[in-house]
Amino acid sequence: MAPRHFLDISTLDRDTLRGILDTAHNLKAERNAPLLSGLAKAESYASQSMLKGRVLAMIFEKPSTRTRISFDVAMRQLGGETLLLNKDDLQLGRGETISDTAKVMSRYVDAIMLRTTKHETLEELADNADVPVINGLSDRSHPCQILADLMTIEEAHDGVIAGRTIAWVGDANNVATSFVHAAAKLDFDLRIAAPKSLSPNADLIEWARGEGCTITVTENARQAVAGANCVVTDTWVSMGDKDVDARVAALTPYRVDAALMKVASADAIFLHCLPAYRGKEVTADVIDGPQSRVFDEAENRLHAQKAILTWCLAHDAELT
Repeated sequence: MAPRHFLDISTLDRDTLRGILDTAHNLKAERNAPLLSGLAKAESYASQSMLKGRVLAMIFEKPSTRTRISFDVAMRQLGGETLLLNKDDLQLGRGETISDTAKVMSRYVDAIMLRTTKHETLEELADNADVPVINGLSDRSHPCQILADLMTIEEAHDGVIAGRTIAWVGDANNVATSFVHAAAKLDFDLRIAAPKSLSPNADLIEWARGEGCTITVTENARQAVAGANCVVTDTWVSMGDKDVDARVAALTPYRVDAALMKVASADAIFLHCLPAYRGKEVTADVIDGPQSRVFDEAENRLHAQKAILTWCLAHDAELT
């Protein structure tokens, strides 16, 4: 049977995406439920042995806090183990091919999570691996992050994402791309406010609209945020970006501040995948204020990763 890769939300059908999200909610509820009388903490979790005996290899070409910790802890809480590798730890750093690396690692581990620069590297790894490959981040997309964001939005809005309006403000980067993919699958409206130089790829928007997605692209942040249920932004300068001064100049009008949040819906929440730079892409009073859900969002990386891992590796198991 072909491995279940988790590379992009765009490759999943609606029911599959919905099922992974529901699993994430269920796993979080199980973890946070009151303990049964007389049972030790670990013994009360139905999922604790779901991936017993399985090993996840985690390869990092880029530094990480949330991706590294959440996948490591997720695998442990599901009963499995992890193997942490940097590119320089492998012969990849000395020129061994992705293809050979994929074939060798498939003989040793049960799944591979890769956090990389080039999306093509991820695709080549998946094409040559006999075990599931998970996209921990690439220059094209960040699907694991979006699952956590979707969870957080549903938690804040009565468990419903369909019909909500999400506003993305700032650089239409890899995280924004995965939001576009999700909007096309889960029937929420997406508005993207970005300077022309950092606007989303035209082919991406055409694909989303072809999937029936209601998506608006504008250079006006207030227009995008007006009446929105959720406002999302990200750092102005990502790892590897060279044009720092030009980016800051272009994105300064897109800073999320209290005035901008006031034009959103009264129930609007604020999200940021972190790390955040207060006073740049968002003001301190917003990210540290009552509308912010950034730390719920960060926690939900753990539960989302667990759902992804179970989908990839334990799809015949049922969570009781």
